[in-house]
Amino acid sequence: MTDRPTTPADRRIKLDTSRMKSSYCNVCNATSTRDEVVLNFGLNQNWDRTEGDFEIEIAHRVIMSPHAARRLRDVLDELLEGYGNRYGPLKD
Repeated sequence: MTDRPTTPADRRIKLDTSRMKSSYCNVCNATSTRDEVVLNFGLNQNWDRTEGDFEIEIAHRVIMSPHAARRLRDVLDELLEGYGNRYGPLKD
């Protein structure tokens, strides 16, 4: 047998989740510059408020390159297409 070089298809990705924290967010806001995309995630707890301003606690900010944002978009598109196939289309 000969040793063959490792190809990218042979390599595995290992995710280290030892320091991961999970939190629920029901609000997302996005902005961008030429060099980065900024996603802010937060929680709206104004469930029954009919008047006045809404106060939303922003809990997480994710800053990424436009290339990484495009990959995120592609992953979300694929995920939501699968969701729609299983449970029906999301309503606006």
